[in-house]
Amino acid sequence: MKRFCLLFVALVVHVAAEPSLLSDEFIEIVRSKAKTWEVGRNFAPSISESYIKGLMGVHPDAHKYALAPKKLEYFSPSDLPENFDARKEWPNCPTIQEIRDQGSCGSCWAFGAVEAMSDRVCIASKGKLNFHFSADDLVSCCHTCGMGCNGGFPGAAWSYWKRKGIVSGGSFGSNQGCRPYEIAPCEHRINGTLPPCDAHYKKTPRCQHQCESSYKLKYNEDKHYGKSSYSIASDVKQIQNEIKTNGPVEGAFTVFEDFILYKKGVYQHVHGKALGGHAIRIIGWGVENDTPYWLISNSWNSEWGDNGTFKILRGSDHCGIESQISAGLPVV
Repeated sequence: MKRFCLLFVALVVHVAAEPSLLSDEFIEIVRSKAKTWEVGRNFAPSISESYIKGLMGVHPDAHKYALAPKKLEYFSPSDLPENFDARKEWPNCPTIQEIRDQGSCGSCWAFGAVEAMSDRVCIASKGKLNFHFSADDLVSCCHTCGMGCNGGFPGAAWSYWKRKGIVSGGSFGSNQGCRPYEIAPCEHRINGTLPPCDAHYKKTPRCQHQCESSYKLKYNEDKHYGKSSYSIASDVKQIQNEIKTNGPVEGAFTVFEDFILYKKGVYQHVHGKALGGHAIRIIGWGVENDTPYWLISNSWNSEWGDNGTFKILRGSDHCGIESQISAGLPVV
């Protein structure tokens, strides 16, 4: 019995000794292991782990709401370039350049969707139509998409776009579009000017079928729709061809603790436990120091990572990045 008690105490001490994910000690552990990417602090050490986990808004059951796969397209893989960046391919589409901020809400599933939808409207119209789809409208009014700020299903968001349509809306405080985002950004940095992130309550905005009083159109008049919605097979060439042909797609992957510390380079998970599923927008691909990657826009504002973007290992479904691709074509 005494030996068992000593063993139990040792285990407790070992668990207690594990450094928190925003501690200097944890950062140094990850830095010693990361070979293809640079590590640094993106969030103040005072931010709680529960807040970080709350940003992972892909519900564990999201796979049950996956869209039907797109019919296999025949194309020549030789037409796929080694490097591709949608921002450079379609420079007249301003939404591709944008890095949004989901704030203290697990609405990444909605952000990844409306970001790619906005890009695809511009691309399909050859730059003639720029429509900034509202994350607020999607996260609050799509009741079949999940639980709003408490997690959702990316595939269901694209299906909703086709069935119900989504209105326009800019960032928090922008007064742009029909329904601008209602959840304020919060401060990730140590000495920033915004309110602290943990001070915000992650409450889903109320669904309102009306635009801001200053907006010129009525709610139903402002809706734009998808013509189709589908998933892409977990095949690198198929995903690349879809992006090159129709524009950015929404993807999802498992976030581990070390990802929070990403600064630049090609991310590969090296240390820490899983925090949850996160949805993002894939805008391209490339090769860096012989390491293939996907180029991705995040929704944690432009101060996180590499000006709001990151690269992740391509070709081995790393962290599930290639197995949850959602997309669709717009009505233009």
